[in-house]
Amino acid sequence: MSAPLRLMAVHAHPDDESSKGAATMARYVAEGVDVLVCTLTGGERGSILNPKMDRPDILENIGEVRRLEMERAREILGVGQRFMGFVDSGLPEDENEPLPEGCFALQPLEIAAAPLVAAVRSFRPHVILTYDDDGGYPHPDHIMTNRVSVEAFEAAGDPDRYPEAGEPWQPLKLYYQMGFTRERFEALHEAMNTRGMGSPYADWISRWEDRPEKWPVTTRVPCGEYFELRDQALLAHATQVDPDGFWFVCPRELQEEIWPTEDYHLARSLVDTTLPETDLFAGIHAAEISPACH
Repeated sequence: MSAPLRLMAVHAHPDDESSKGAATMARYVAEGVDVLVCTLTGGERGSILNPKMDRPDILENIGEVRRLEMERAREILGVGQRFMGFVDSGLPEDENEPLPEGCFALQPLEIAAAPLVAAVRSFRPHVILTYDDDGGYPHPDHIMTNRVSVEAFEAAGDPDRYPEAGEPWQPLKLYYQMGFTRERFEALHEAMNTRGMGSPYADWISRWEDRPEKWPVTTRVPCGEYFELRDQALLAHATQVDPDGFWFVCPRELQEEIWPTEDYHLARSLVDTTLPETDLFAGIHAAEISPACH
């Protein structure tokens, strides 16, 4: 039997895997792909964003609560998951506010990347998903996640780098998450207005010039039938996701009709592929697939 394809998604905090690329992962799991989420921090400094969970007992144990939420989301999506062991940096209210000592975003790059390089060499993914160099949005942990992911992609195959991290393995493709594009939100905005629902996106779209899109979408993965699993995984992160909030304003059925893909930018590729793509594994052939290490 041939070894399965393997996909690694690298995220900053618990819940990021459910808000960015979750339906893609669920689809590939259903198709027999081995999927691993690497979560770089524990989300210890995350705010409680669901008013129903804003209680002293939750706040006092937020790190453990978020780990339990991550485990539930992992089960829903059918993926593997590993924490990389760093501490959440928090999101400063002021750009001049110093980050907490010892947090993930302040780690030297080689220290921050070492656990991920080891995970890449152990899991041996063919494809890695991460954020763009602006982090998707300018959270210091998201920006650092991009840096660490690029470092791991480029270093994991080099036996002279991170020699203590295991046998070298070179991933073949690196993608940036592109879920929050103007094109997508304009399409959903128009569809909701056309159907008389009213849209919550008008103000966001009007200020889009503040969010320049420098990475074009190269790859759209059809996965609308897995949006329900995505939403279940999101709701598992009860401290972070308000069931009456932003994520669920646009009806899922409308999303499946109007925009049934999750979208990506192909940032690195060591295989030949033709753009645009509909498959993260486009160009990866059976000869390039070998079993994972154990």
